[in-house]
Amino acid sequence: MKVLCVIPARYASTRLPGKPLLDIAGKPMVVRVYERASKAKGVSETLVATDDERIKAAVERSGGKAMLTRGDHPTGTDRLAEVAAAFPDVDLIVNVQGDEPLIEPALIDELIAQFEGEPELAMATVKTEIEDEAERANPNNVKVVCDKEGYALYFSRSLLPYPRKGGCPVYKHIGIYAYRRDFLLAYAKMQPTPLEQAESLEQLRALENGYRIKVVETKARFVGVDTAEDLAKVNEIYRDM
Repeated sequence: MKVLCVIPARYASTRLPGKPLLDIAGKPMVVRVYERASKAKGVSETLVATDDERIKAAVERSGGKAMLTRGDHPTGTDRLAEVAAAFPDVDLIVNVQGDEPLIEPALIDELIAQFEGEPELAMATVKTEIEDEAERANPNNVKVVCDKEGYALYFSRSLLPYPRKGGCPVYKHIGIYAYRRDFLLAYAKMQPTPLEQAESLEQLRALENGYRIKVVETKARFVGVDTAEDLAKVNEIYRDM
């Protein structure tokens, strides 16, 4: 199975302009993500997909590979589909966010492994348990509930499940995805769906169209970089590595 790991990286950011190029322990953040993602044993090739020449140049200076994509894509899925269309020999596309410089290579491999012997599986993603009450209440932390076999039942920005009687863990969805290439190309062409638009969550489009999403649980540590405080925290972690 040939696997392409794609790291989307846009220069524009409301809170952190030029975020992919921000320094993490002496290297641009996008390069740190690339280096860690490239260590996954199941990945055949790693590629940064960007709409900015500065990001492309930074990746290539570090010895990595990058591809310029259109700047007018309405969603990240559309950008990913543009890349998938350029790699017809790839079986699986793994999407790692460009602001996850602590991504665990072993988690990427675990995600890839879900597709082995499962020809009908089109899409897989990741969850981790939330124990902090404030994190549970935060609508920026997307929650997911799954069936007994680990397939997603629903994703929501609301607290899910509602703890009327308690005792049920709450899981945060981590935005790392793996797709079969043919499904990704078809998925990007599907019309937005009502639940997707209500929650502003693209993955609901797959569920509303009857596709199953396998969800892998992890205890890996995630510190996505959305603020200056996040950036300082990640730099501190890298200094301690």
